[in-house]
Amino acid sequence: MNTFQLLCFLTVAETLNFARAAEQLHVTQPAVTQQIHSLERSLNVKLFKRTTRSVKLTEEGRIFIHDAKQIVALSQRAMKRFENPDDEQLQFLSIGCHSYIHLRFLPPVLRKLTKRYPMLHPRLHVVPFAHLYRLLEEDDVDMIIGFKEPSTKKIKASYREIAKVPIICALPLDHPLAAKKEVTIEELTKERLVLLDPAKAQEDIVRIQGELMSGRALADCYFCESEETVMILVQAGLGISILPKLFLPADMQLAWIPIRDVNDISFGFYYKSVQGNAPLKDFMAFMKDCNLL
Repeated sequence: MNTFQLLCFLTVAETLNFARAAEQLHVTQPAVTQQIHSLERSLNVKLFKRTTRSVKLTEEGRIFIHDAKQIVALSQRAMKRFENPDDEQLQFLSIGCHSYIHLRFLPPVLRKLTKRYPMLHPRLHVVPFAHLYRLLEEDDVDMIIGFKEPSTKKIKASYREIAKVPIICALPLDHPLAAKKEVTIEELTKERLVLLDPAKAQEDIVRIQGELMSGRALADCYFCESEETVMILVQAGLGISILPKLFLPADMQLAWIPIRDVNDISFGFYYKSVQGNAPLKDFMAFMKDCNLL
């Protein structure tokens, strides 16, 4: 199957006339017939019912029209992409993370960066934990944004910190603890819990969640796949949660209370090298002025 075969098929399907299709394609009628027959052999179906008086699409032909249009359109877009010599000047910056919420501070940084590099095309990849660092190792992304991994996890990349992020208790505004200036782990041991999936949480969060879950009935715990769903359930009054303050947007109707004797955690990015990658180098410089909290 090739693009010309598909063009012949679509033109005949539109005109229902092999001679007219050949005229539009500026080829001979036998050439169109040959291309259609070759396509039918590739697909192992008949696309047209042809008599001496008429040409009609078969049921298979009608089904195939959508696919043929999609393939031809994709092929044409791919060719047009390289028609403009200026496209060779395009620059790309690929950023990976495991949660969309990690990207919320990027707009002002990217705005500043694209003013310096008008041909820059940022690419943002949200990838599950299991595959995230493989992208960096295989040079599919230039950097990964997230919390610093434990030293036991060997990552073949450099790490640069953006900010120290407090771990806080998130709870509804009408919760009895919402008026306190800080809370202790002991004060939270009887609260219902809204928990982030341990496979997707930073190690300090996992440790504190484990402490709070100790001896609890399963009915007292709600497990969530993302930080966004955690905050929705907390706002709905189903329980309290332990989160990095980074995850709490200002417009969320929640109280966030510092937890006594809990250390801040490091948030930043992993990268392999800035050599030959000026946008990445400038991106890292611009991040110094970024206010995450």
